[in-house]
Amino acid sequence: MSFAILGKNPLSSRPNSGIIVGNITLQRGCFAKMEHKSIYQLVLAGILCAIGLVVPMVMPKVILGPMSFTLGSHVAIFLAMFISPKVAAAVVLGTTVGFFMTTPIIIAMRAASHIVFALVGALIIKHHADILEKPLACLSLNAVLALIHGLSEVLVVSPFFFSGYMFTPAQLNGGFIMSVVVLVGLGTVVHSFVDCSISVLLWKAVKSTVPSIKLLRG
Repeated sequence: MSFAILGKNPLSSRPNSGIIVGNITLQRGCFAKMEHKSIYQLVLAGILCAIGLVVPMVMPKVILGPMSFTLGSHVAIFLAMFISPKVAAAVVLGTTVGFFMTTPIIIAMRAASHIVFALVGALIIKHHADILEKPLACLSLNAVLALIHGLSEVLVVSPFFFSGYMFTPAQLNGGFIMSVVVLVGLGTVVHSFVDCSISVLLWKAVKSTVPSIKLLRG
């Protein structure tokens, strides 16, 4: 493999700065575009982190033991997931830190579990970029992610239930199935499905208004 820096293209009078790797010439413009894309993704991640922290503060919330339902609380994560795995991971990390600072540990741990469905979804979308445009495929993805989301939160909440922490005596008497599997697991599945549906509608609206946003994906 050859590797050389080009100062001037011998077939042209114009300067041609770039790098030859094998038979491929990489122009500086490629690196500039990649750098700009990373910067834009970083900015979007910051904005979505802020949205992810603000929405639970301003939207109506219902708290039932270890479970809290806030409409739209996962929208920022889903939008990040539509952009790239890196943006999804950054938004989950950012919102989790925020929740650790402002909410009980059980809620913050549930927020941390979002990394599982967010990365799974982001990787699927990365390899099937048109999946959100196909109604049946999009619906199937939504359902699968909702199940992963619900299972992840059940796994996180279970140790708290068995230790009796953050659960009332009535909830403990209700048993693991009702208090964790149904309340947390099934509740999260429904909540996730609704938020993902909202996010898909928002993403399509943004894409139709700002078509260039699709260039930031991947």
